[in-house]
Amino acid sequence: MITPGKVYGRIVLQLRGRVHVEGWSMSPGEVIAFIRSHRKTVLTLIGFSADYEDVKQVLEKIKGVLASYSPDKTLINIGATKGGIGAAYPLAKSMGFLTTGIVSTEALANWYDISEDVDHICFIRDRLWGGYLPGTGDLSPTSRAIVNSSDVMIGFGGNDIARDELIVGRKLGIPVRFFPAEMNHEGAIRQARQSGKPPPTSFFGSAHEVFGKDQPISTSSSQIQR
Repeated sequence: MITPGKVYGRIVLQLRGRVHVEGWSMSPGEVIAFIRSHRKTVLTLIGFSADYEDVKQVLEKIKGVLASYSPDKTLINIGATKGGIGAAYPLAKSMGFLTTGIVSTEALANWYDISEDVDHICFIRDRLWGGYLPGTGDLSPTSRAIVNSSDVMIGFGGNDIARDELIVGRKLGIPVRFFPAEMNHEGAIRQARQSGKPPPTSFFGSAHEVFGKDQPISTSSSQIQR
């Protein structure tokens, strides 16, 4: 649904002109075709959309992962926003990687959260942010585009959308790796309070419930060298 907030967000991003938007209302097929046109290995980073508790530690892990890939042959794909896992965009750029972002049109209303360190952004026609369509085992358009664009998926913590994407990626035979990481404690408690929910008993997120239980908290990046 097009809202005044989304229209305003699009105008601001166009005027700001610091990122290149490939499309404002793309289909998953259009996004996949665009990503694949670069003929690079697509390494997708999955994680929290909000800040991490220890951002420095997470970025060190990500740096170790990226160091084992060639910038000439690899494209780094994330979710276009700058919070949470999006903090890896400046790092990837500094290491010489081409970067892309796939995100729902819902993000247009939150234009201020869009990272300025993305080379190409693809906005997907989607009434959800991602994850499964309600009552189904099918991914929403945004998550479908993310998963089907990926050659490798690596999770650093994450909640339901991250969990769903990693699960489907693994089912499709895409190599999936996971690093336990905590979301920002203060932010998670505040969000729970604002939603009328009890404070979380764990800050590792729901993706950890599926992928992280057998992983040591201090997982070394040497485990996923390529």
